[in-house]
Amino acid sequence: MRSKVVLGRLLHNRQARYGGIALILLIALAYIGPYLGAYDWTDKDFLAFLSPPDADHWWGTTSIGQDMYAVTLRGMQKSIVIGLLVALFATGLAALVGAFAGYFGGWVDKVLMWGVDLLLVLPSFLIIAIISPRLRGASWLWFVVLLAAFAWMITSRVVRSMTLSLREREYVQAALYMGIPRWKIILRHIVPNLSSLLIIDATLNVSGAVIGEAALSFFGFGIQPPDVSLGTLIAEGARNATGYPWLFAFPAGLLVLLVLAINLIGDGLRDALDPGSNS
Repeated sequence: MRSKVVLGRLLHNRQARYGGIALILLIALAYIGPYLGAYDWTDKDFLAFLSPPDADHWWGTTSIGQDMYAVTLRGMQKSIVIGLLVALFATGLAALVGAFAGYFGGWVDKVLMWGVDLLLVLPSFLIIAIISPRLRGASWLWFVVLLAAFAWMITSRVVRSMTLSLREREYVQAALYMGIPRWKIILRHIVPNLSSLLIIDATLNVSGAVIGEAALSFFGFGIQPPDVSLGTLIAEGARNATGYPWLFAFPAGLLVLLVLAINLIGDGLRDALDPGSNS
């Protein structure tokens, strides 16, 4: 019943509607668009170096003759996947750490929160920048792990504080008296009742991860060649943005639209799940 109410609020939220439509179109462009073009992202046209947009190359070509349309959509695919995976890992870790710390209390709470405090004071950008070059040649999933490792701590503190209240609820106490293991109580009764917070956090983590990936890739610490992302394409295009604007404009424009769409959905979810948040 509550899910229907939330869905109704979400559909009536103008920001969420616009964001959802934009995100669907961007995802369709990223994954269906390549089949509409004449070139694969790995193809090279040796007769069209730095060619401006035309009927053959819709978004122009790069300095090595790659079709900018195909390469940019490949980069957006990678950025979307990275954003989703980072959000999944970070939100899941925040839920587990915060819920276990809040429910068990005592030394478990102290140890987990000490680890959270330690990670909060560490310069995440600098650490990722130091570690990333040592992972060259390894799977890009390691980059996802690095981004997720520094994206969950604040949410885990919020989850902990909410768990301190939830663990005193009657249904939680009843489950404990029935002999259900505590870890099952956390997974079955605590975490599901934090779904509103976690859904909003996961949505916003997607946009945060996309921006983080773009920033790190811009400075050469993210996705490594021959693969591409929006961040690597923006970094490459920024060097020639005045002379060859299509190299910068298309990946930068898609990055802005992607992050904006996700943030609009996140704001809409917040208002739908917590109607008092916009009052």
